[in-house]
Amino acid sequence: MNSNTADAPLIVGIGGTTRPNSTSERTLAKALEAAAAKGCRTRLFGGPLLSQIPIYDPATADSSPELQSLLDGVREADGVIIASPGYHGSVSGVVKNALDALEGLRADTRPYFDGRAVGCIITADGWQAGGTALSALRTIIHALRGWPTPLGVSFNPSANPLFDENGAFREERDARMIEMLADQVVDFARMKAASR
Repeated sequence: MNSNTADAPLIVGIGGTTRPNSTSERTLAKALEAAAAKGCRTRLFGGPLLSQIPIYDPATADSSPELQSLLDGVREADGVIIASPGYHGSVSGVVKNALDALEGLRADTRPYFDGRAVGCIITADGWQAGGTALSALRTIIHALRGWPTPLGVSFNPSANPLFDENGAFREERDARMIEMLADQVVDFARMKAASR
């Protein structure tokens, strides 16, 4: 977590896989770094934490400390960035389960993603899978009352490896895409704050 001033926007990242340091989680971390560079606080809910959230069941939704941590983070968020691998044309089960579990925010003053921009990142081994998963994720965000950013980013790491041996993006254009997405989430969060 980046600890800037308490009134700086909080951008929450959700995503990854059950594998620590997955490609999707690394791209998410890069997006949060870009948000932090714009003066935001950030919080990452990565795949290892998300995989500890039980399969969503309304009857037992409050039983997981990992889920409560996620709900508290989203509740406080001014903007959200989600990164998922593209699995068989859609988002991964781990990410979808975390998004389903946001039903716990239903009765909040700002339910789900209401009033927040949500950036979408997909990493998939194939351009078709990336496109369909990105479309699915944007549809889910609409259903959760969020505002998908105009830019959604899809990467195909099997065709173009993303990171060098130091963990930086190999291609400047990939870094720019992530920075643009983060900019859109942050700018929207600041516009909403200014209108309150």
